[in-house]
Amino acid sequence: MSTKPTIQIGDVAREMNDAEYAQWQADAADAAAQQQAATDKAAARSSALAKLKVLGLTDAEVAALIGG
Repeated sequence: MSTKPTIQIGDVAREMNDAEYAQWQADAADAAAQQQAATDKAAARSSALAKLKVLGLTDAEVAALIGG
């Protein structure tokens, strides 16, 4: 049973070597961190908008504040 993913280069499919596997893992971790950062940013934005609404701002006032 293979423990590492396979890659295909041209017509040849083979198991990743150690360096390729390490890079693949690092890339996957980076992608996960970027996705989490985007999720956190979206949550923070939603929270901020909700707080502005609680303060009594209208949609137009909120749009004027955030530039959109």
